[in-house]
Amino acid sequence: MLDDGRLQCDLCPRDCRLHEGQRGACFVRQRLDDRMVLTTYGRSSGFCIDPIEKKPLNHFYPGSAVLSFGTAGCNLACKFCQNWDISKSRDMDRLMDQAGPEDIAAAAECSDSRSVAFTSNDPVIFAEYAMDVADACHARGIQAVAVTAGYMHDAARKEFYAKMDAANVDLKGFTDEFYVKLTGSKLQPVLDTLKYLRHETDVWLEITTLLIPTKNDSDEELYQLSKWVARELGADVPLHFTAFHPDYKLDDLVPTPPATLTRARRMRSSTTSVLDCPRTSLTSSSKSSPVSAMYMFSR
Repeated sequence: MLDDGRLQCDLCPRDCRLHEGQRGACFVRQRLDDRMVLTTYGRSSGFCIDPIEKKPLNHFYPGSAVLSFGTAGCNLACKFCQNWDISKSRDMDRLMDQAGPEDIAAAAECSDSRSVAFTSNDPVIFAEYAMDVADACHARGIQAVAVTAGYMHDAARKEFYAKMDAANVDLKGFTDEFYVKLTGSKLQPVLDTLKYLRHETDVWLEITTLLIPTKNDSDEELYQLSKWVARELGADVPLHFTAFHPDYKLDDLVPTPPATLTRARRMRSSTTSVLDCPRTSLTSSSKSSPVSAMYMFSR
């Protein structure tokens, strides 16, 4: 509780300061009776069974099935969001499916899913629900996967990832200008999450960058991003480049050309070579230096 009577949410760097009844920027965390309450606990925008490679996670139980679900809301404001009808929803009726942690774990087991993925919108904002589901899954030998933008405070980050087995983190760009103007957030907390996952946890980590024409696909930005990943995280961390399609507030742009994905892949390979790391390959194993360029529409 702050001196002025507002209650601060310490989950992510937005630091929303709320009066009684107010909701945070994510819309799903609300101050009720002087407590921060997750209003979407136990409610989902839908479930589906996917191949794990769709997350994308190419080196975490490859070929296995994953039970995927999300809720509503988001703590970022991405103008290019490709799940905007869910992440920007203010209609709680969209959350049609209700399921407790044990129900989800049981469904994963019945469907022969090797893991459960928290996706569609960012699990950071429904952390309590995701963590409880992860506990229920672990009790049945099922893995927990976070598909996230990585925008989280240090203390919450440690508690959250203690429950996760794998994560695909969106590194949406590599400039503060991109993050501020196009996502309403900042770059550094995401870099902090990536370094924390790589160096302080056993969570399997893969990274995705959605390439948006004229916004984050310049040679210089791709070079700096690839060099940072190789230097700070290591050449063996898988990096996926995925294609943008016009949507939400950036529907006036063209889709990502295949040539851009190929160029990004070459840039990643060149930076690992410069740093005396193994060369990259689309078919490399997790012990070499995996990078992929996929014409697949990301979050």
